[in-house]
Amino acid sequence: MGINKKSDLETYFRTNNSRLIHKWIHYFDIYERHFNKFRDTEVVILEIGVSHGGSLQMWKDYFGEKATIFGVDIDPRCKDFEEENIKICIGSQSNRSFLRALKKKIPKVDILIDDGGHTMEQQIVSYEELFCHVKENGIYVCEDLHTSYWLRYGGGHKRRGTFIEYSKNFIDHLNAFHSEQKSLQVSAFTTSVDSIHYYDSMIVIEKRKIEAPCDEQTGIASFRNEGHQKRTKTQKIKEKYRIFFLTKINKILRFFGQSGFIWK
Repeated sequence: MGINKKSDLETYFRTNNSRLIHKWIHYFDIYERHFNKFRDTEVVILEIGVSHGGSLQMWKDYFGEKATIFGVDIDPRCKDFEEENIKICIGSQSNRSFLRALKKKIPKVDILIDDGGHTMEQQIVSYEELFCHVKENGIYVCEDLHTSYWLRYGGGHKRRGTFIEYSKNFIDHLNAFHSEQKSLQVSAFTTSVDSIHYYDSMIVIEKRKIEAPCDEQTGIASFRNEGHQKRTKTQKIKEKYRIFFLTKINKILRFFGQSGFIWK
């Protein structure tokens, strides 16, 4: 967004006189960046965490009359917030049986927003059960990741079991086509995710069908590529052993968690 120019979502938020909405202000520019392409389309949205129902109305206003919006909350009172194009499902986001039943009940979604209870279990279970229910070109959003650093939510800096630490594995899977280790192989995540965006307190995962990457060259080289020069038999043997020993040394260093070694 331009300097001092508010997004349509922030404008709605600032002028809201209807149901309560609670959002971190910097979220609005992030929403605009990733959600804008879905406006005025037959977008299907699932938001975990209904609260007072205000954000569901905000999404309805932003995406337009073609949008279908589903909300999930554990509080049965939220069922009263249903209206045209907005449906509410009551259940716990940490209950795998509920989430699996939910997938059978609603269509695949274009945008999934996890703004639920923000505990580590809730965020991880919701991702594991529902990420596959996001369409091929859809978006998965998990909000309020700062709870990964708050003790009362089970958080802590570099603490095992937090969603932040859990999500760092996504980076490895995104790059798995280049892995030389059996411990990191191409997965469904690798072949279905185009990009991962980390923001303050939020992660946005954009999906797209991905094939193994390839590289090409065009144009005329400015310098002679020494690697392509004709080499003697002795040079070839030396290079073979250099690569062999370099690989062995780095395997040992990797095993002990040490930094890599490169011959200069």
